[in-house]
Order: sequence, then structure tokens, then C-alpha cells
Amino acid sequence: MDLLTQYGFMQSALIAGLLASIGCGVMGSYVVVKRIGYMAGGIAHSVLGGMGAALFFGFSPSGGAVAAALLAALLIGWIKLRWQAQEDTLIGAVWAIGMSLGVIFISRTPGYSTDLVSYLFGNILLVSRDQLWQTLLLDLLVIGMVAAFYRQFLAVSFDEEFARLRGIPVTLFYLLFLCLVALSVVLLVRLVGLILVIALLTLPAAIAGHHVQTLGRMMLLASLLGMAFTTLGILLSWRWDLPAGPVIILVAGIAYLVSAIAGEWRRRLQAEAAAR
Repeated sequence: MDLLTQYGFMQSALIAGLLASIGCGVMGSYVVVKRIGYMAGGIAHSVLGGMGAALFFGFSPSGGAVAAALLAALLIGWIKLRWQAQEDTLIGAVWAIGMSLGVIFISRTPGYSTDLVSYLFGNILLVSRDQLWQTLLLDLLVIGMVAAFYRQFLAVSFDEEFARLRGIPVTLFYLLFLCLVALSVVLLVRLVGLILVIALLTLPAAIAGHHVQTLGRMMLLASLLGMAFTTLGILLSWRWDLPAGPVIILVAGIAYLVSAIAGEWRRRLQAEAAAR
């Protein structure tokens, strides 16, 4: 509690972690269920290009991140729908081009070295009040869209052919779905950086999937787990003077391994009991 009363930046960091965990718990569940972690990774690493261009031309890096994430989501979605045979290679190309453009733009911007490290590995302790409001607005947008089109996203995530038979415009909702994933990626960039963003997007949802059976409960549990991981990671990083982003991911990774091992052990016990 002393940290919260004495240091305002710690309050902002913890609030940012809690807010980002909500939207990412929701969309991370979809990413895990639909198994599109690689596509989400392509979107995440393309963000650096938009941030670098925004810095170079004197605009807000957050605005550049949103624009690049949405553009990458639409491009990757189009690739998925048009060129499935070459999907992995083309997404890898988008991934590499986005990262390369970002590094080039940032290298041409004064003071690039500090910014580059911050964007690659995150620096949640430097979150500003404006960024907190931006995170809240992105959260509300993601949650509002999911609430409005929950059944459509559910159908597209589990069975696209069934969704088409029901008259759902699959292409529209698939691209909209990827755009929401892109916004969720932007939520996490400041927390853990581009390199680690997919881990925090997917690990809480993957753990939740070990313990619940419905998508709604998975979203809720993933959001709560994300809050726990970010809070514990921030406190541990402060205690031992370590970078917050990697510590948050380390906490989430250990929790995932424990959950996976416990789940496998439970399944074996159930199988043995059924065999008797």
C-alpha cells in the first residue's frame, strides 16, 4: 500500500495493467479458441512500423500504433481469405516489413534508442494519464463490439461454414474480429512491449481454457488472471528492480506451466478412476 500512496506512477502502472487485462482477456480468448496466435503476432509486430512513422513525422505514437494495427489486421485478413496456401509466408513478410520500417523510422528520430527499447520491451511505469484514458476508451470499444456481435463472433470462431449457412457475412465479421484483436494488441504494447505482447494476450486465456467450458466464462477468468499477472509482475519488478514487462510474462508463463501440468495430472487420475 505504501507504493500506491507514495508513488503516483505506480498507481498509473497498476491501473493500466488492470484496464488492459479486460480487453485482452476478452479478445485473447477468441485468439486461443480460433488458434490464430501467429496472425496476432503478425499484427503485433507490424505496429512498430506505425509507431516509428508517427514518431518521425511528429505525431502521437499511440495513434500510429492504432493505425498500423488496423491496417495490418485488414491486410492479414485479406491474405488469409485470398491466399491460404501461402498464408504463413505472407504473414511473415508483413511481420518483417512492419518491424523493419519501425526500426528505420525510429533510428532517424532523435533520441531513438530509448524509445526503441521502450516499444520493444514495454515500460508500464511510464504510462501517462492520457494513455490511461486511451486504454479505457479502447477497452470500451472492444467490449462494446463483442457484446453487440457476440453470437456472430462465436459462430465465426468455431465454424465458419455453419455461420455462412446461417446467413452471417463471415468475411465482414472475420475482418472486424481481426481489427478488435489489433486494438487489443495496442492495449498491451505499453505494458510488455511488442516482443512479449502475444504471450500476455494468449497465456491468461489458455489457462482459463484449462478450467472452464464456456467462452463467456473463459473471457471473465482470462481477464481476472491478466489482472493478477500484471499486478504481481509490477510489484515483483519494483521489489527486485527488474523490467516490468518480462517479469509480468514470466509470472504468466510459470502459471501456464503449472496449470498445464495440473490439468494433465487431473486427466490421468480421472482416466485411472474410470478404468477401475
